[in-house]
Amino acid sequence: MSANIEKMYYAYSANDDIKAKGEYGGVVTTIMKHLLESGAVDAVVGVEEGHDLYDAVPCLVTEPEDIIKTAGSIHCGTLNLAKFVYKYLDGCRDMKVAVSCKPCDAMTIRELIKRGKIIGDNIIMIGVNCGGTLPPVPTMRMIEEVYELDPKDVVKEEISKGKLIMETADGEEKGFGIEDLEEDGMGRRENCQRCSLKIPSNADLALGNWGVIGELAGKATFVEVFTDKGSEILADVIDAGLIEVAEPIEKGIKIRENINNFMLKASNAKKEVDYAGTTGDIIDVFHMYDEEFSKCMKCYGCREACPLCFCEDCCLEAEGPEWVPGGYTPAAPFFHLTRMVHMVDACTNCGQCSDVCPCEIPVSKVWSTVNNKVRDVYGYIPGFDTDDRIPFTEHISKAKKL
Repeated sequence: MSANIEKMYYAYSANDDIKAKGEYGGVVTTIMKHLLESGAVDAVVGVEEGHDLYDAVPCLVTEPEDIIKTAGSIHCGTLNLAKFVYKYLDGCRDMKVAVSCKPCDAMTIRELIKRGKIIGDNIIMIGVNCGGTLPPVPTMRMIEEVYELDPKDVVKEEISKGKLIMETADGEEKGFGIEDLEEDGMGRRENCQRCSLKIPSNADLALGNWGVIGELAGKATFVEVFTDKGSEILADVIDAGLIEVAEPIEKGIKIRENINNFMLKASNAKKEVDYAGTTGDIIDVFHMYDEEFSKCMKCYGCREACPLCFCEDCCLEAEGPEWVPGGYTPAAPFFHLTRMVHMVDACTNCGQCSDVCPCEIPVSKVWSTVNNKVRDVYGYIPGFDTDDRIPFTEHISKAKKL
């Protein structure tokens, strides 16, 4: 390994096939391929195209030559891969895995590590910058009606200078103000609009095109190192001659920071709207959404989709004094309150619950509202340092010392 590794780089793949298939130099794909070839990991978790580019499907890659199928981006990749790692890979108990992570993926993985559901030493997080993901069906409708393009012709989307830009295969670009679109109920998923982490500083490496300027603009990736594990991985790839690197331009570093700050400012504005008037305790918040929760058909979709609601034997389906299986089921508010008590301190605002709700209840918004109150009281931000004590266990610990 190189004796010294810088914290930031411009980088692009030395493999022409990967560079052509991947975005902005194909660095993520190159790193993943190397991790498999070197035996550093047993498998890579990523996403691949399902029915079309608006259908992201999780995949497990074990052969280096197959990693190319995960290259590039999928327009509406709204999955949280932490659920896949915990549920289907047994939390990396018997294998080492590298995961391509959006910020919310990395946050959720960190929370699951704290709760002993994922083995932290067996997972590598290769983070990708994320300004927000797009809901598949509404996005295709928006492209047709607002952009007047065929969704099948769109090959890339990007938020740049306050616009959501769609690019077609023939190079045509169309952009509309992201704020205007979202005021009209289009654009990014609602939870993404209030997300407070755009550059995954909680992953081992963070990669994206923000801040790449000059002759490498559009051809390279901005790479930032956040952990010793990430530093070792990057040094190995550089030493192996698999990626070419250059020192980032100072102006580019500033542009990257400005883009991040612009998006965070928009997120804070969205949170002010979403949290407006939500005073009082949890019951007060729930009372505000009585009408919404009255729509609940108790399909349990939100529970099944949530990567942090992981009890194998759910207390809401166990025989007890209030209900029995196949008989009386708890009223909707009781169901949601019970779920909230179990996991709201850990909620990472990934939006999986709202995505699957057939009644379009803004579950993620309610959870995020209450989670924000937990942050205010305990100063705890989920999804970061795995050594941080979980809020309610910390409170109990202090109480025992009195």
